[in-house]
Amino acid sequence: MDLNQILGYIGALFIGVVLGLIGGGGSILTVPILVYLLSVNPVTATAYSLFVVGVSSLVGAIRNIQKGLVDFKTAIVFAIPAFIAVYVTRKYLVPAIPNRVFSIDDFVVTKSIAIMLFFAIIMLVASLSMIKNKRDDLAYAPKTANNYPLILIEGVLVGIVTGIVGAGGGFLIIPALVLLAKLPMKNAVATSLLIISIKSLIGFIGDVENLEINWPFLLVFTSISVIGIFLGIYMSNFIKGKKLKKGFGWFVLLMGIYIIYKELTM
Repeated sequence: MDLNQILGYIGALFIGVVLGLIGGGGSILTVPILVYLLSVNPVTATAYSLFVVGVSSLVGAIRNIQKGLVDFKTAIVFAIPAFIAVYVTRKYLVPAIPNRVFSIDDFVVTKSIAIMLFFAIIMLVASLSMIKNKRDDLAYAPKTANNYPLILIEGVLVGIVTGIVGAGGGFLIIPALVLLAKLPMKNAVATSLLIISIKSLIGFIGDVENLEINWPFLLVFTSISVIGIFLGIYMSNFIKGKKLKKGFGWFVLLMGIYIIYKELTM
């Protein structure tokens, strides 16, 4: 096992610890860790990320169901269009992207580069959401009446984004649940984990039919991440997640900028 592999598995633990400490965000590091440390192809990495995100979120969702924090009606309204969109995206849209997307003079944008650049943009958006601490703003935001048609539309959009980049999309789901479904913040966070787990795992099913999955590696990586979640939950008794969230947001911002630089200059 070389240094990059060791760092990759340490990264898997870090993903779980972050999820356990701040309730989200850690999964956005899964693809960069798989691609840059463990040399996994970007398309395969986004598939593996769906599995890691799905299992990790399911662990959190089960804990929240036991606490009675999950709104099942809203979760179903959001999750059905989301998981259909993510399944269709993984099964048909991603395989349909040509290996050579476009070129500018001598610079060729391949499928792998395009996916990583789109992923980096999502990282930048997510990082700004964490730095601004959007959840605190939403706690005081005026709430509209339940708007299920908009929830359905947002479910489709989040499903497409999740399908392309393999990230959970909690930074998109939580505002929708607070503003459109009128859920209190704690319930929105809990419900979003259930939605993320369902759509991520169903999206991964679309990949099982298209890609060759290295199950021993994927199960080991995911298990380490889940151990990290429990470690993070334990650490949250001593460390305030809110303080860490802003710092982690800056870290994700720098990672997004690094990916853009690396993909455009390699």
